[in-house]
Amino acid sequence: MREDINDNEIRRIGGTTPQGNNKRKWPFVVIAAVLLLVVTVIMVHIFSGTSDTEVDGIYEPQPATKQATHPLRAWLYAQDSIALSGCATMDTIVNDIAVRIYLPLNARPALEIGMRPLLDNRVILALQAADIRADNQKIVGAFVEKGKPVAWGLSKKGYCAILHDSVYVGMADNSPLFEEATDCGGFFFRQYPLVADGVPQESELKTQSVRRALCEVEEHICVIETKDRSSMHDFAVLLADLEVNNAIYLIGSDAMGTVTDLDGTRTQLGNLVEKPYKNTNFIYWTRK
Repeated sequence: MREDINDNEIRRIGGTTPQGNNKRKWPFVVIAAVLLLVVTVIMVHIFSGTSDTEVDGIYEPQPATKQATHPLRAWLYAQDSIALSGCATMDTIVNDIAVRIYLPLNARPALEIGMRPLLDNRVILALQAADIRADNQKIVGAFVEKGKPVAWGLSKKGYCAILHDSVYVGMADNSPLFEEATDCGGFFFRQYPLVADGVPQESELKTQSVRRALCEVEEHICVIETKDRSSMHDFAVLLADLEVNNAIYLIGSDAMGTVTDLDGTRTQLGNLVEKPYKNTNFIYWTRK
């Protein structure tokens, strides 16, 4: 074995791979390791059954969705095609309170002091309207009958005006409809406001009773009555949940009234009083 080599000779010791070959293999090793890590993470994610976003369970309560259409729209507009004169009715439950809706059809509205509307067979719906003071039996708030002012005052901000056979319901301190009713031979009275522009209004009455309201809803005028006792607050909220635009209170509880359905059947509402107050008054609708 030679111990020395010339300057132009290369000595190779052992069987190792040249350094240049090792450098060429490193990039492939790194890429393979990264791919293996990515695949491992994906497989763990899939088989773990977890997700980045929460998923509601099948028995968990789902959030309520807003109604796409008005709850009374279909029924109200279906009545417009009826040629009969009478009062259409609908029973439903709102906020766990049973209510009945009265919709006068093909009839002319009016306001009158006295018991005559209850005795006239042409009247299809009659309900007590403005309150009467217990001390002097005078009407509470402004009142116009056939263009004649009978009472004045602003004890209640809700109002109803009947002008040229059209009924307007709203809330205002001073309404020009009082003067207009006077000028055109119309009608006007005041009551507690319940809903104004879709917003329920608070009332000073805290007792529970059967409630009635004169309502403007979906360009229709109707009366909504509870079948059960209710507070004024709950009644106002109920009307707002029915998407009533405007509503004022009508005398409820066992107050006198009458209704004639589309079949001609006449039903007494409330209790008939033998000796009513002299200014007892009614909002009513008469067949055209």
